Amino acid sequence: MLILALGVLAVASPLLAGRWPAGLLLHRWRWPALIWGALAAQIVIIEFDALHGAAPVLHILTYVAALAFLWLNRAVAGALVVGAGALSNGLTIALNGGVLPARAAAVEAAGIDPGSDFANSAVVDDAVLPWLGDVFAWPEPLPLANTFSVGDVLIIVGVAIAAWSGSARLGRSAPNATQGARRGAEPPETES
Repeated sequence: MLILALGVLAVASPLLAGRWPAGLLLHRWRWPALIWGALAAQIVIIEFDALHGAAPVLHILTYVAALAFLWLNRAVAGALVVGAGALSNGLTIALNGGVLPARAAAVEAAGIDPGSDFANSAVVDDAVLPWLGDVFAWPEPLPLANTFSVGDVLIIVGVAIAAWSGSARLGRSAPNATQGARRGAEPPETES
């Protein structure tokens, strides 16, 4: 939930400067079902501990779907940064049997109780690429206490880049590239 909350804040962050993330919110995404399906599957797998036996494989497949979506939309500013973060997490998860390895001290600082349910992130003995796992903690008693990785940081930075790169001043319409294509007109200028 921490990364989801930070992602929402990254999308909304231009509002603090009197801008709205028009380019990101109004963009015509290619194959959006890939990312929505991946997110829905992760919620079902992780939050509801559904499909326990198949969870590790399905967890990896959600990253494959997310990476495919990001590749199809790579022209959007920030998409490749989000993709680098997703690739970092996905590869590390794949190499560790469907689980992102976590640093024990980070898990303890976040107050996470390792149970018997499927965990997308957990302390893993002899982890592969442990430095790409959940090595950081958003500690208790802070709200949404959790662990996070370098890949998670890249994902949030990429989302913020996407939100800010297409932002427009509040009260103005979003820049539209097709307006300039009609009758050879110059595209409208945007204020920075």
